[in-house]
Amino acid sequence: MAWLETLVNGVLLGGLYALFGLGLALVFGVMRVVNLAHGELVVLSAYLGASLAGGLAVHFPSVSPLWLIGPVAAVAFVLGYGLQALLLNRAVASGDPLTPVLVSFGVAVVLRNLMVELFGADPRSIDAGALATAGFELAGLRIGWYPVLVLALAVLCFVGLQGLLRHSHFGLVMRAAADNPRIARSFGVRPARVYAVVMGLSAVFAALAGLLLAMRSSFTPFSGVERLLGAFEVVIIGGLGSFWGALAGGIALGVAQLLGQRFDSNAGALYAHLLFFVVLMLRPQGLAGRRS
Repeated sequence: MAWLETLVNGVLLGGLYALFGLGLALVFGVMRVVNLAHGELVVLSAYLGASLAGGLAVHFPSVSPLWLIGPVAAVAFVLGYGLQALLLNRAVASGDPLTPVLVSFGVAVVLRNLMVELFGADPRSIDAGALATAGFELAGLRIGWYPVLVLALAVLCFVGLQGLLRHSHFGLVMRAAADNPRIARSFGVRPARVYAVVMGLSAVFAALAGLLLAMRSSFTPFSGVERLLGAFEVVIIGGLGSFWGALAGGIALGVAQLLGQRFDSNAGALYAHLLFFVVLMLRPQGLAGRRS
């Protein structure tokens, strides 16, 4: 029964990991750009949520910090949109695929040092209140409400993004800009504006992941590298260009990590990294990717 409970908790943890990779997968799928500042956007959103949660706890102590999702997501969208419109679009327009990567790396370094300057290097977290310990019994298993909520939000984000891509005018425009920006421009599409919205949406997913992470564990300004690594592993295990593959990749990582900790309590995320290595060796195109 203990192993089954570990497996279920691993699936629930995978929902959070999948959210780390969703924004990165979206940017790569549309712009073919690897955003190395993605991890810093996750952590910056966590700091924003922690700052707002402090005021919320003082004035409205009975209100759940989950209500901060809306304000933090709005700020993240503006930040992502502005970052792409003012800086990264110029790098994309250069035509050199390495330029946007280097620019995003520079943004990551600046954001990391800015967070150290503004918030210090001490670990922080968000008190989730009663939600952190609330749970229910199912078939003899003790399951927490908070991990279930995280997985539900992750699935909702994936479903919403899929619906936006497949059943909306903007989704059609987004796919056109991703397939062939030159032809899309001849039909009146402005790829630079589409890219800015896409980066804004990616920042929203990063913000949601950062806020949920802060309610689960502590973080510092230097946590972005670890979050970026997790996002890379999710995207590569799932398969580049596959959003549902990213969800499967996140769940696979969560299960591997918790099962590994059952074998060795000091393993941390070692077994999740080993799973990434094995998938990369045996199936480089990922679980949902197509063979060339």
